[in-house]
Amino acid sequence: MPATPDAHTTVLAFDYGTRNIGVAFGQTITGTASELPSLKARDGIPDWGQIEALLKEWTPDALLVGLPLNMDDSDSELAQRAKKFGNRLHGRFGSKVIFWDERLSTREAKEEARRRGHKGHYKSDPVDSIAARLILESYFDELATSD
Repeated sequence: MPATPDAHTTVLAFDYGTRNIGVAFGQTITGTASELPSLKARDGIPDWGQIEALLKEWTPDALLVGLPLNMDDSDSELAQRAKKFGNRLHGRFGSKVIFWDERLSTREAKEEARRRGHKGHYKSDPVDSIAARLILESYFDELATSD
């Protein structure tokens, strides 16, 4: 169960990956999220300058990092790397970081991208940022039902 944020909390969400990191922005007052362009990563390491620019532009109150847990709730290898990424976000920028279960979000994001007409092989493939938006929306849905 997430900690209840302030009524006007803004959140920047990340769908961590080793080649791409999806990004979305949203706010608790409306419970809505929007996709932002995904970030390139080299073996899971982002351009920290790009992340710093996002933080300056959007000034989020919290950062949400999706955790791709296994179906038995254990950490996958990628979940361990996502935790490391979140811990680095906190260490570098001092931001509040929330980890959030993102199981099956990539599958749902791929289905949404196909419905939009994307084939999954374009440079502009939006799957990672769609996944970040879906993760953030699931977080907002949980907040709304826990009141």
